[in-house]
Amino acid sequence: MGKDVIIACDFAGKREALEFLDLFTEEKPYVKIGMELFYAEGPEIVREIKKRGHKIFLDLKLHDIPNTVMKAMSVLSNLDIDMCNVHAGGTVAMMEAALRGLTRADGTRPLLIAVTQLTSTDQGRMEKDLLIEKPLEEVVMHYAKNAKAAGLDGVVCSPLESGKVHEMCGRGFLTVTPGVRFAGGDTGDQARVTTPKQAKEIGSDYIVVGRPITGAEDPVAAYRRCTAEFIG
Repeated sequence: MGKDVIIACDFAGKREALEFLDLFTEEKPYVKIGMELFYAEGPEIVREIKKRGHKIFLDLKLHDIPNTVMKAMSVLSNLDIDMCNVHAGGTVAMMEAALRGLTRADGTRPLLIAVTQLTSTDQGRMEKDLLIEKPLEEVVMHYAKNAKAAGLDGVVCSPLESGKVHEMCGRGFLTVTPGVRFAGGDTGDQARVTTPKQAKEIGSDYIVVGRPITGAEDPVAAYRRCTAEFIG
């Protein structure tokens, strides 16, 4: 599976999202639809963006009891999405239930990945707020092993952890990595970040990039710079 840059379309509504995508007259970027846009517009925004020819990562991070997640995933399986996710912290049983719910009657399904630890989380926050005292990297690797055991396709992790996830879970186990910024750029609320070039060197399969592209003076140029650094 080839590498790709996924643009995080974290917009307040349909108008802003579609006006942004209208800027891309030559490319059809892979798009992430997160909670803000999905909760504002519902499933119709997924259908509209898909109709325009974009691949879609639906980033809703489901985390609930297994039966609830299974039923929610069965609803999402009716949308023509390419990837979706859950929180690995929901346990192996929850991830297995998510996979069952997402798989359609004909056996097809989108890619399913699990969030390990958010890239806004650092060791101090994890220990103080979550009472997890193991080293952060060890926690990420444990969650990745659980996701693989549950049959998922990969994990969301920091680019800094991609290489070790692949060493432990295999090269075919996907790493989808937010926390990517251009050299010298503002890191915002991200704690564990790299540049697109560094993410490529470490081994990320997909990078998710939001504000460095969506907030750029020339978003198309920023996207092209990002793909040039990450894909080459």
